[in-house]
Amino acid sequence: MRYLFWLLRAALFVVLLGFAVKNDQAVTLKFFAGAQWDTSLVVVLLCFISLGAALGIFAMLEGMLRQRRELTSVKRELHLLRKLDAAQAANPLPPQPF
Repeated sequence: MRYLFWLLRAALFVVLLGFAVKNDQAVTLKFFAGAQWDTSLVVVLLCFISLGAALGIFAMLEGMLRQRRELTSVKRELHLLRKLDAAQAANPLPPQPF
């Protein structure tokens, strides 16, 4: 299975390398106030893909942190319940008369 993942990674690398080689044209990004940036198309695409991935991770971060806090509190509660159960098993109460 590990070799299959490495094969897939190598295939993805070759595809992306071919994409980069085919898209090496010069582009000009024009910003406000007359500012512009002259670079290759691959660099522009890489910057915007990286920015999109970073924004996606940032958007998921809040939910992930909330779930982590909830999981920690549930683990703490489970630990206390197990401790309580072990204490009750060690010191059983005598049966109560009716």
